[in-house]
Amino acid sequence: MSIRDPRRGHGDLEQEILDVLVIAGQPLTPAAVRERLPGDLAYNTVTTVLGRLHEKGRVTRDLQGRAYAYLPVQEQAQITAFQMSRLLSDEADRAAVLARFVSTLSPADEAFLVGLLNRDGEDPETADQR
Repeated sequence: MSIRDPRRGHGDLEQEILDVLVIAGQPLTPAAVRERLPGDLAYNTVTTVLGRLHEKGRVTRDLQGRAYAYLPVQEQAQITAFQMSRLLSDEADRAAVLARFVSTLSPADEAFLVGLLNRDGEDPETADQR
């Protein structure tokens, strides 16, 4: 579905907003996103959807003046890591959740995680490319 289709199914508005952000290639405020969308959406609707996308880890935001400006997150690993972090932060017994999570890892994934934890601040992506 393109950003020109006036009828939207479930989740389509989120995708249209993400498309607008990707096409723009720069941070956009809700007002700027709204201007680029077809139809006459309410500013609050665009703001709400952007807030939900931020909660899901699909966009990042920075305060610009009195409004946030949003950028799409295009790396799936970053989205998944954000979602995992958010789920963990909602748990009262974080140690139990982490222990359960580690117990489900394959030996190779567990060894990789141990290696990441022992790198003392190195960027795991650049260190992994050595």
